[in-house]
Amino acid sequence: MKLFSKLGVSLAAICAASVSVPASADVLIDNVQGIRIDEDGDIDRFTGLWVDDDGTIIEVLDKGDDRPERPTYLSDMKGQIIVPGMIDAHLHVMGIGFGALTLDLSQTGSLEEALALIEQFARENPGRPWILGRGWNQEEWDLGRFPTAQELDRAVAGRPVLLERVDGHASWANTTALEMAGITAETEDPAGGRIERDASGAPTGVFVDAAAELVQKVVPEPRGVDLDLALQEAQKTLLSQGITAAADMGTTMADWQTYRRAGDTGQLRIRIMSYAAGIEAMEAIGGTGPTPWLYDDRLRLNGVKLYLDGALGSRGAWLKQPYSDDPENTGLPLLTDAQLRNMMSRAALENYQVAVHAIGDAANAEALSAIEELSESYKGDRRWRIEHAQIIDPADIERFGEYGIIASVQPVHQTSDRLMAAARLGQNRLAGAYAWSSLEDAGARLALGSDAPVESANPFVGLAVAMSRIDGDGLPPGGWMPAERLSRLEAWQGFTSDAAYAGMAEGRFGRLVEGERADFVVIDRDISRISPEAIRDTEVLETWVGGTRAYRKGD
Repeated sequence: MKLFSKLGVSLAAICAASVSVPASADVLIDNVQGIRIDEDGDIDRFTGLWVDDDGTIIEVLDKGDDRPERPTYLSDMKGQIIVPGMIDAHLHVMGIGFGALTLDLSQTGSLEEALALIEQFARENPGRPWILGRGWNQEEWDLGRFPTAQELDRAVAGRPVLLERVDGHASWANTTALEMAGITAETEDPAGGRIERDASGAPTGVFVDAAAELVQKVVPEPRGVDLDLALQEAQKTLLSQGITAAADMGTTMADWQTYRRAGDTGQLRIRIMSYAAGIEAMEAIGGTGPTPWLYDDRLRLNGVKLYLDGALGSRGAWLKQPYSDDPENTGLPLLTDAQLRNMMSRAALENYQVAVHAIGDAANAEALSAIEELSESYKGDRRWRIEHAQIIDPADIERFGEYGIIASVQPVHQTSDRLMAAARLGQNRLAGAYAWSSLEDAGARLALGSDAPVESANPFVGLAVAMSRIDGDGLPPGGWMPAERLSRLEAWQGFTSDAAYAGMAEGRFGRLVEGERADFVVIDRDISRISPEAIRDTEVLETWVGGTRAYRKGD
């Protein structure tokens, strides 16, 4: 996700203080209805946690077990339900934060509704030099095409506007922004990008994938104060949804410095497994290899995120056959075969973990081929990751079971994309779409996430979708391609222990077991027994990270 520009906000606006409980020596968290995934991978129940001064679990307690006689702090949870902290295996931390501070179009149902919201936002924020935001989706507007700069001019003229599509793979600019960027009919499409044009060849205002940088480069960079505020907003959002750790996909140097500032001042409240935004950022942050775990297991640079194609919604996903609804288009490969292998090899040489964004079936096949080739040279526990793995040729699914490949998938994308995917691919090419159970059966390790802010980060909605393949309106009845549903345990592990494993964090957090961090969530229902529909409505009452309460509903 791209960062946004100067927001005109003050550091004094940051509310960094957490609702915390001291853990200076040891903490007894008692009288709970605890539900966890135990050391054997089974669902287990317990009644208390004894936690050391560094937030590590000393012992998981059952009803008849002896308790410490004089703990430094005793928390009587009064029979509340607690479960392991949820881990999102793929999101964009700073994108969530800036999304909370800029214009959000994700709930708009028509172009006219979006334009009215844009006009209102510009009127209410006269001091902002650029109007920035995200979340538009022409599919939700039933537009049948991309919006145009001229339409955006109806909302805001004379001040530049740049708005990211919901998937982050296309941007919509007004005429003023195009003029400031010097974009004309003579501007060529960059490698890995596409400028949408009218019949005469003039830019219409939408820029797909790498072409978005043509406008983004003239947007002023955010200040440190803006970055700090965005991180605090992101943490508030994630903690309120029960997320204690997340894989940040596409960390820039500015992002990393923001995380370090928060860690240095005790304001880093979630755990971040970081993947640099490309090779240059990887080298700048990590130097000669992944960083150590910092701030009591709250921050580590694991590796690098590489983009191999775009997104399905903007027809940038790289397909083996043309789009059913755009027969001249097979998408946008963003790297050549040689570029991909060179980048992956550069990272693997110094033991960085490689995460490759691949959505279309051609992109997934190419990522698999590169992993197969490089695995001959780079042995050991590499944990190659393929991010999204959305559209796969059924003939390629078995290849995920080799070389320890992790399929990092986002369940809610399936419910958001269902109708659009059928239009893009046609019914005859859906067999390998969002094929979670098939990937699991092939031997892939599934790590589940949200891709927030593309989707809501709410992990309980993700759990419900993974188990049911049904959206919030109960559609389609029985679930979309229901054979690809995951079991309750598979889905739960995907948002906890398997997500930790995918982020090189196993043994540190992800399960409520002896020796791991005491990260847990207090919720209002027993998700081990209720239906997926009921899981979707789970409320988070408290979130604890390392034996310290970091969020309480209502505070």
